[in-house]
Amino acid sequence: MFNEENSVENFIRDLLKNIGWRFVPRSELNRAESDILVEENLVNALVRLNPLVAENPNRADEIIYKLRAILISVRGLGLVKANEEFSRWLKNEKTMPFGERGEHVSIKLIDYEKPENNEFIVTTQYSFTPKRNLNRRPDLVLLVNGIPLVIGEAKSPVRPSISWLDGAIQLDEYQKSVPELFVPSVFCFASEGKNYRVGSVKLPIEKWQPWRKTTDTTFEQLEEVKHAVNLMLSPETVLDITKNFTIFSTDQNSQKIKVLCRYQQYEATKQIIKRVIEGRIKKGLIWHFQGSGKSLLMVYAALQLRQNPELKSPTVIIVVDRIDLNSQITGTFNAANIPNTVTTESREELKRLLEQDTRKIIITTIHKFAEADGILNERDNIIVLVDEAHRTQEGDLGKKMREALPNAFLFGLTGTPINTRDRNTFWAFGAEEDKNGYMNKYGFEQSLKDKATLPIYFVPRPVELHINQKAIDEAFHEMIDQLEEDDKIQLSKRAAKFGVLVKSPDRIRKVCKNIVDHYKEHIEPSNFKGQIVTFDREACHLYKQEINKYLSPEESAVVMTLGQKDPEDWKDKYSLTDDELAKLLDRFRDPSDPLKLLIVTSKLLTGFDAPINEVMYLDKPMKDHTLLQAICRVNRPYKNKDHGLVVDYLGIFDNVANALNFDIKEIQNVISNLNKLKDEFPLALETCLAYFEGIDRSLEGYEGLLPAQECLLTNERRDQFAADYSYLARHWEALSPDSFLNPYETDYKWLTQVYQSIRPTDSNGKLVWYVLGPKTLDLIHENTTVQIIRDDLETLIMDADILEKISEKEASKRAKNIEIKIEWKLHKNANDPRFEELGKKLEELKNKHYKNTINSIEFLKGLLEIAKETVILERETPAEPVDNTKEALTQLFMECKIEQTPVIVEKIVNDIDSVVKYTRFDGWQWTDTGEKEIKKALRKTLLKYKLHKDQELFDKAYEYIREHY
Repeated sequence: MFNEENSVENFIRDLLKNIGWRFVPRSELNRAESDILVEENLVNALVRLNPLVAENPNRADEIIYKLRAILISVRGLGLVKANEEFSRWLKNEKTMPFGERGEHVSIKLIDYEKPENNEFIVTTQYSFTPKRNLNRRPDLVLLVNGIPLVIGEAKSPVRPSISWLDGAIQLDEYQKSVPELFVPSVFCFASEGKNYRVGSVKLPIEKWQPWRKTTDTTFEQLEEVKHAVNLMLSPETVLDITKNFTIFSTDQNSQKIKVLCRYQQYEATKQIIKRVIEGRIKKGLIWHFQGSGKSLLMVYAALQLRQNPELKSPTVIIVVDRIDLNSQITGTFNAANIPNTVTTESREELKRLLEQDTRKIIITTIHKFAEADGILNERDNIIVLVDEAHRTQEGDLGKKMREALPNAFLFGLTGTPINTRDRNTFWAFGAEEDKNGYMNKYGFEQSLKDKATLPIYFVPRPVELHINQKAIDEAFHEMIDQLEEDDKIQLSKRAAKFGVLVKSPDRIRKVCKNIVDHYKEHIEPSNFKGQIVTFDREACHLYKQEINKYLSPEESAVVMTLGQKDPEDWKDKYSLTDDELAKLLDRFRDPSDPLKLLIVTSKLLTGFDAPINEVMYLDKPMKDHTLLQAICRVNRPYKNKDHGLVVDYLGIFDNVANALNFDIKEIQNVISNLNKLKDEFPLALETCLAYFEGIDRSLEGYEGLLPAQECLLTNERRDQFAADYSYLARHWEALSPDSFLNPYETDYKWLTQVYQSIRPTDSNGKLVWYVLGPKTLDLIHENTTVQIIRDDLETLIMDADILEKISEKEASKRAKNIEIKIEWKLHKNANDPRFEELGKKLEELKNKHYKNTINSIEFLKGLLEIAKETVILERETPAEPVDNTKEALTQLFMECKIEQTPVIVEKIVNDIDSVVKYTRFDGWQWTDTGEKEIKKALRKTLLKYKLHKDQELFDKAYEYIREHY
């Protein structure tokens, strides 16, 4: 039966055996537990796949020395950089001087052309012990030629609260404690038999993803895992992902990250490659919902098209909108350091590149084809990938591209569905062979299910801030497309009249005050940021002046394209070079930066990705494609963010079906009224309270909590309550501090305290037993269990003799009292692994009691033993040392008498402290890489405050950091 600890592990192991992996027990692998590679198998593969190594097998040792060096360097380099270096070997990109005259030849670790030449092994409990007292044992490891490429963790399906997330968290802990093991890793997976999730090394756990097909329907739990394993973990797919679908990029903080493809990117890329190689169908339309990764799909497709030998060095053209040229797609290609990529903005340069038969990846704008005359290149190995393809309806751009590149392949990608009225788009990109016109479709509901994107809610503003609806309707048709091109096109008189209405001084005052009030109450407490979308460039300026009355000037910024006739003072205030804009947007993405609100009109409404952006204040008429693209700026997942919000100042969403008028009706569900959560909240509260029927909720202290806990005696009941409470808490976080919640506050606070009091003391159950949101924590801050549980555990530890005379009823009462006190102490020390072990011990004891395998007296005996251990451990645990490093750094800067105020000194010290703590690693002082990185971080911070030229200050600060960090 599917109900034991190792059932998931064995289930996946057997699936892997059926799809081409040979099972070898770890005891039969010829490796020491301190080894990461199975070197005997790797040597055999090197000899088998490399004639020059076969000629002299000792050369295999030289290669293994190189690989070991990367494994050893991980603690200095960092896991991602070491993984990237190892990845070059896995992709057969590295060389060794094994030629006749010492010339370098490529080394093949894996045979991608003939997979049957490789050895595919699955093993379980792959024990790794790099040093004494440190052992980690992943459940499942997939080895190719003796190299552990895939590492998996299986969790028990028995308890509802234990999920794939607990496995992912365990793998995350392994990556920190034994990073060497993950240096060769292509990806990791976790499953509890119900779900399958996958992530690359160092990927934040909230970004782990499922693996399926875009055409899949819902599966039963076991079938879903079986389907994912068969799809992703087949030897062919593992090799394909290793070679073609992992890239290394740089994030907004200039940190290296490893990017693993999502299943829809993998699937659509394969379809593009297949279609181009076969050459029969020369086009295809791809709809992947906004925020689901179109930019990376283009990267994967472009790289593989360029590298495919069958295509004889093709040209790949990436076509973007004019205002997006230097935004997300170009940024994605640049961050991933894609070779042979050129960006062109002029028609002449595009024409020159194509006439010269340039074989590269060319990024250009769609309007360059509108300006093209005649044929630019007749080659049939030119592949064009057009972003937001529906815009090609303007001026028949699809036809223009076909005329300029008559034999090219044209693939259109869009984040919004194509309506049948967009005939030119379907003509240019939609193949007759494709069902419903799409070669590949990944819609809104799929992205929401996968948590690739978040739900979006809107909240209407007071009617007095709205504009007459008739005026909006009249303005729509005149303005909708023109506002993006208002440098070139004179707005109509009706649009001008609308502008007068929307920009009246009294209205701007009220709207801006409302925006700031809403932001401070609802968004800022959770440390999220937002965009304000205004009517036009003048409105951007007017809103900025008004918002400065309520917020510090550095807390908001205008981003817009300036026109030649704009006032000179606008150019002084708002003109930004590409580099300055990039830095401004990096500041916006930085949670510690004071910049909170971006004021825009057309820029940053497409192609702008900032997951920290939770709210859009919408005060500009938009519709259909333009509106959908804009509001999806707030749908990106981010830590502790469970939805995006649009605050509607024009009543655009009074009629959602009219605002988002698409053939595919599911798009009308992309956004829903926040009042929907208000309708759901009372029922969610009643569902939680129903667990405690007849309980007196007015009783305070643990005397009140004990009866409540008696209603949740089994793990199943507790987990069910936790799931219902989590649903309720998400609603509270989204709605708070709305006065609507006032009547429910007492009950919600009580439920929160019950939830906190029964949370498991071990580290399992992270998906259900999640971290409370900031608004809930604020609510219970003055009335938490810290103050309502007396800390007298030591006085409750009784002699064993007393237990012989105690009744079952009395034992049950005393056990509950002691249990709650132990749990509180364990929660207080949750980060200490010794207390975590006691937590596991406590959970096991409770499970036995709930299953009636022990009576209350035996339960109390076990609790007393754990209580004694807890008290002894707490006595032995020294108080946390006060972190006075910042105070000492402050003193150092003050003594250097730099000409800065104490307030600025504090900012400098905070910056240095945070950046050093982020950059440092254990033992950094003893590595060249560590010293270099810390010096670079310190110099960069001092440069920010123009203190980088003071060498004495730098030396003193560095020496202090070296000693104390």
